[in-house]
Amino acid sequence: MHAIPHEIAWGEVYFTPLLLVAALAYGLTLLTTKMSVKTGLYRYISHPTLAEICLFVIFTGAFSQVISIV
Repeated sequence: MHAIPHEIAWGEVYFTPLLLVAALAYGLTLLTTKMSVKTGLYRYISHPTLAEICLFVIFTGAFSQVISIV
């Protein structure tokens, strides 16, 4: 049986589960980007902004498999 998604209540403000997924994905994207800059792998990327957007989408998709957002 699928888990029923519900809003995250913080005080009297309700947030969607997608907001939590996006925040986690953004944090992991920043961490991955910083690690690739420190290791020198970032210089091999021709379009850094596009690579960051792709990482964000990949991480969002991966987290949405674990955290029910639908």
